[in-house]
Amino acid sequence: MADVTDMTDVTVLLVDDDPLVRQALALMLGGQSDLRVVGEAVNGREALAKVRELRPRVVLMDIRMPVMDGLEATRALHATGASAAIPPPRVVVLTTFDADEYVVGAVAAGADGFLLKDTAPADLITAVRRVAAGEPMMSPSATATLVRRVREEVSAAEPSRQAAAAEEALARLTGREREVAVAVGRGLSNAEIGAELHLSVPTVKAHVSRLFDKLGATNRVQIAMTVHDAGLL
Repeated sequence: MADVTDMTDVTVLLVDDDPLVRQALALMLGGQSDLRVVGEAVNGREALAKVRELRPRVVLMDIRMPVMDGLEATRALHATGASAAIPPPRVVVLTTFDADEYVVGAVAAGADGFLLKDTAPADLITAVRRVAAGEPMMSPSATATLVRRVREEVSAAEPSRQAAAAEEALARLTGREREVAVAVGRGLSNAEIGAELHLSVPTVKAHVSRLFDKLGATNRVQIAMTVHDAGLL
C-alpha cells in the first residue's frame, strides 16, 4: 500500500447535482498542489461518460442524484472496470445522510470511501489522498454502522460465542500488534497510528499486514469487528 505522502497529481472527478457543492469541493481541492480536479458531472450517467473520457484517479460521488444515483454509478464503474484494460477509479461516496442503507449500499457497490458532506475540509482532503493510495476511508459513524450491521447479519443470537472467538483470535497477537489492531478499530489511518504509537508508517503497514494474516481478515473493517467483539472498544 502506497504512502499518501508519495502521491502526486491525483486527478479527481466531482459528481453532484448541486452546483454549489461542486464549486465548494473544487475550491477545496484546487488549493492542494498534489490534487487536480479534471471534471464535473451532475448525475451518475454523466459520471460514467466522464470517467471514460478523463480517466480520473478518484471520483467524489454524491448518492442522491437524478437520472442515475451514485450507488448505481459506482456499481457500473466496477462492473465495467473488471474487464477493462485500465482499472476503475477509486470512489468516495459523499452524502448528507449516514443511514444504514446508504453505508451498506455504498460498500456493496464497491465504494472505497464513505464520508458525510459536513466532513471537515482537511479530513476530506486527507481522505482523497488515502483512497488514491489504496487505503479505504470511512467516517467514524459509517464504520460503526457497517460493523454493527455485519455483526447483526452474521450472528445476532450468539454474542458470547462471537466475543470468545474474537478474544481467542486476539490472543495470537503480540502486544504491539494488539495495540495496532485497536487503533485500526478506532478508524485511524496508518500515519495516525504511527504518530500515536511512535512507529514509522512502513512499520505500521507491516503490523497491519500481519493482522490480516493472523486474524484471517481481508480488510480493516474486519479487524475493527474483531476488536469490537472482544470488547476492546
